[in-house]
Amino acid sequence: MQSDPDKLINSHQKLTHSEDRIVVSHVQREQDEWFVNSIMIEGCDVPFKYKRKQPYKKLIKGQRINLTYYPQMETIAGLNFETMKVVRIKIA
Repeated sequence: MQSDPDKLINSHQKLTHSEDRIVVSHVQREQDEWFVNSIMIEGCDVPFKYKRKQPYKKLIKGQRINLTYYPQMETIAGLNFETMKVVRIKIA
C-alpha cells in the first residue's frame, strides 16, 4: 500500500514533508529485535531516525530522498536531544 504524504499531513498536523533532501550519512544498527536507522541530511544538524523490523537498503552519501517526519525529544544519559521521527521515507 502506497502512502500519500498529503493525506498523512492533513490527518496529522505536526508532520512535515520534505522532498529531494540530500543524504550526508546513514547508519543502521540492531537494537533488540529492531533495526534503528539514523540519517543526517545536508543543511540540518538534527538526526532523522526510524525503526524497521528488517534491514533497510543502504542510503549513499549524496542520494536524494523524500521524508515525512515530526520533531521529538530523546533523552540520553540525562540530556535532551532533538531528533526527527521519520514516518515515511522514499528514494527520490
